[in-house]
Amino acid sequence: MNKALTNKILITLAFLFAYRVLAYVAVPGVNADVIAEFFNNNQNNALGLFNVFSGGAAERFSIISLGIMPYITASIIMELLAATFPNIGKMKKERDGMQKYMQIIRYATIFITLVQSIGVAIGLQSLHGRGGVNAIILEDTNTFIALCAISMLAGTMLLMWIGEQITQKGVGNGISLIIFAGIVSAIPRAIENTVGQINSGEMNFLSAFAIFVLILLTIGIIIYVELGERRIPISYSRKVVMQNQNKRIMNYIPIKLNLSGVIPPIFASAILMFPATILQSSTNSYLQAINDFLNPNGYIFHILTFFFVIFFAYFYSSIVFNSKDIAENLKKQGGFIPGIRPGEGTANYLNEIASRLTLSGSIYLGLIATLPWVLVKFMGVPFNFGGTSVLIVVQVALDTMRKIEAQIYMNKYQTLSAVGL
Repeated sequence: MNKALTNKILITLAFLFAYRVLAYVAVPGVNADVIAEFFNNNQNNALGLFNVFSGGAAERFSIISLGIMPYITASIIMELLAATFPNIGKMKKERDGMQKYMQIIRYATIFITLVQSIGVAIGLQSLHGRGGVNAIILEDTNTFIALCAISMLAGTMLLMWIGEQITQKGVGNGISLIIFAGIVSAIPRAIENTVGQINSGEMNFLSAFAIFVLILLTIGIIIYVELGERRIPISYSRKVVMQNQNKRIMNYIPIKLNLSGVIPPIFASAILMFPATILQSSTNSYLQAINDFLNPNGYIFHILTFFFVIFFAYFYSSIVFNSKDIAENLKKQGGFIPGIRPGEGTANYLNEIASRLTLSGSIYLGLIATLPWVLVKFMGVPFNFGGTSVLIVVQVALDTMRKIEAQIYMNKYQTLSAVGL
């Protein structure tokens, strides 16, 4: 590694450290013990998953308690609009338009953060701990709501800025690395809780060993699938002037089995956790009925999760993999797939292969995403060991490794070019 890559890694680590520091900066005017008790009683539901993704910031009621989810929700909305309205999709492809596109996402993030923070502040008014201790210390409710909204908005904006800085100046995708750091920070406590359950007799050693083996098996499956790809052979015809003959050069287009990556589980979690965050503290009977209907310990929640993941896998794959652009670029470069007509025929062929791969990849993602419920319901394992969490950690780690390796190879090529080799 050269100095530039080392600096990028150090910058990434510095921003992630700043993110972890922010997780301990609490919103003024709340009783931290009551909040911690509340989340301790809700470890195995949507709030538990929300707390994991926020890196424990939610149970401390930090200024970044909402995590990066408002930004992800805003991105989901804009992606849907870009796929629905051609003008927005065209704006996204242009350089100047992309800046406007990202600016709209930022404004949408502000709006969503304000709505969620105000909803959480209002919900805390009815939250009490042991002995009837109120979760809010401030007597003036309106002051607390305003203070909570401003603090959480500042925290989410800081988090969004950190993510963008990591993407631009560091290594890897900033938003993914923030979620990665939040999940990894919860692993030591999860291990501690598991050991505590074994010591207290709530879980026997054989169950713990089976869980450990299952986690390793899950990681192995994820790595195997994430590295899997279908290679489409490409032939390039090039005329060699010196020999006065045509020479055919073979290459291939790699199409990953999981084209959409980690996005579908994150999108599905963000959408299903959004109403849970708002409705959890509501006293309205109808809203409580909706909240109970979306209870993460029920079948409906995981059926919805499975189908949401499949939907977003197809949706995001259609955005990431543009067969028309690939076919046009191949045609311009004189490349073709043996036995397939260039142009529209190539695009249709690539679409057909991508669709088949996405079907298998989406089912794989759906099964991994619903694994937490199986573990919690049948084995009593802490929620932190969920399949979605493992999937995000492994995928982000693999993606970051690829980008670091790409930087290393690029530095090698630049060094060889400099010495004239």
